[in-house]
Amino acid sequence: MSKFFQAFLTGIFFTFILDFFLFLGIQQNYIKLYEIDLYYNILFADNQNIYIYSIFSITIGYLVIYLNKKIVTLSILGVMFFLISLTLIEDIGNSVAKMMFMKENTTIKWKKYTYTGDIYYEGRKNITFYDYKLKKFILLDKRYLK
Repeated sequence: MSKFFQAFLTGIFFTFILDFFLFLGIQQNYIKLYEIDLYYNILFADNQNIYIYSIFSITIGYLVIYLNKKIVTLSILGVMFFLISLTLIEDIGNSVAKMMFMKENTTIKWKKYTYTGDIYYEGRKNITFYDYKLKKFILLDKRYLK
């Protein structure tokens, strides 16, 4: 039982590191680029998917603790770290963040106005929205959406 617990904790640790670099790339190449008012810790905490995180934690924990072929384990972990670190490259980090957060060609009714454009980020309280007619970013308060 202790070996299983050790594998799970090891998986959580390595997955946390992978997750950190994923969101660091998104923060540097998407959030800062579009000047979205968002603190890194909120980005990291609000956008976790517990199912994906758990699957990666269990898989990585199994690879590290139970798989006896260390070359295979190191190769798989090396490839995973390499792929996640690619988000630190501007174009790749921006593309990954757009896949995660951007909703294109959306219509939003806010108070008495209707906006058509792209949602760049939907946060806890606000939506960062690019309006096609205004040709600029606007911040919409989620409390007033219809």
